[in-house]
Amino acid sequence: MRQEFLDNEASESSGDQSMKVETPTWVPIMLRLAGIYNLLWGLWVVLDPVGSLQVCGYPQQIPYPQLWQCLGMIVGVYGIGYWMAASNPVRHWLIVLIGLLGKVLGPLGFMIYYAQGTLPLSAGKLCIFNDLIWWLPFTGVLWTVLRAEAAATEQPDRTFDDVLRNIPGNTGQTLMKLSTGQPLLVVFLRHAGCSFCREALADISQVRTQIEEGGTRIALIHMSSDARAREFFNTYSLADLPRFSDPEQVLYRAFDLKNGTFSQLLGPRVFFAGFQAAILRRHGFGRIEGNGLRMPGVFLLRDGKILVANRLHTAAERPDYQQFACPADPQHSAPLPS
Repeated sequence: MRQEFLDNEASESSGDQSMKVETPTWVPIMLRLAGIYNLLWGLWVVLDPVGSLQVCGYPQQIPYPQLWQCLGMIVGVYGIGYWMAASNPVRHWLIVLIGLLGKVLGPLGFMIYYAQGTLPLSAGKLCIFNDLIWWLPFTGVLWTVLRAEAAATEQPDRTFDDVLRNIPGNTGQTLMKLSTGQPLLVVFLRHAGCSFCREALADISQVRTQIEEGGTRIALIHMSSDARAREFFNTYSLADLPRFSDPEQVLYRAFDLKNGTFSQLLGPRVFFAGFQAAILRRHGFGRIEGNGLRMPGVFLLRDGKILVANRLHTAAERPDYQQFACPADPQHSAPLPS
C-alpha cells in the first residue's frame, strides 16, 4: 500500500499550489545551463567514446566502451530533466535533488576506487567538471525553492490559546478538547515528501501501542490536505489518529516552530542522514507540500498546557516518542510560546 501511495503521488494533477510559486530568474537559467552541459557532454561521450575516455583521464582503454557510452546517455537524460525542471523549479525540485545526490555520490565513489588503486588520479578531473562545480549552484537552487514555497504559504499569526480552542481536527475536536483530562502527544510533521517525515511516522507506528497503553493519546499536525493525509497516514496504519491539516502553518507558528536554517535543513549531516532515511531505510521522498522550511516538533499537552516541548534542532533528529510521552516529571508545564 505504501508503494501505491508513492505511485499516486507522482501522478498529481497540475493544478497544485506549487504551480503558482515564483522563483528568481537565475534559478531557471542555472537549470538550463546544467541541462545544456549535460546534453553536450552526453552527446560527446556517445559519439566519441574512445577520445572522450582519454580526455576524461582514463589513459587505458576499457574492454567495453559501450558502457562508457551508456553513462553518456544517462548524463544526457539528466540534462533533459534539468531543462524540464527549469520550467517550474518548485514543482520539479526532486529532479534537482536527485541530480545533486548523484553529484555527491560520484566523487565519493571515485575516492573509494582511487584508494583501492583501481582508478588513476587523472580520472578525478571528471568529478570536478561533472560534479564538484555544480554542488553550490544546485544547493542554491534547492534552498531558493524552499524559501519561495515558504513565502507562498505564510499567514497572519494567532494566539496559542486561540488555536488550541478554535481549530478543529478531522474528528471535529480541538487540541484543547483532546488534551482535556489526559496527556496528548502532539507531533508536528514536515511536508509529506520529506524522508524524515515518513521516518517519523514509521517510528510512531512502532511505539503507538505502548504510548496509548500508557494513557496518552496521539495527534498529528501536517501541511497536506486532509484527504491526502488520510491516504498517506494509512500507509503507516495511523489514519485513525486525530489529525490537523495546517497548510498555512497557523498551529506551527502558535507552537513557536520556526523556519529552519540552511544547516538545520540541508547541512552535510542532514543531507547524508536524508540519504540514509530515503534510500538505505527505504522511506523514499516526494514533492514539497506546504512550507519545506518549517521545522518539526513534539509536544506533550494536558488540559491545554504544554508539559514537555521538543522543537527539533535539525530535520534529521529522531525523538524517542515513547519516552517523550511518559516524562519523568510531567507535573511541571513547559513555558507557553510567546
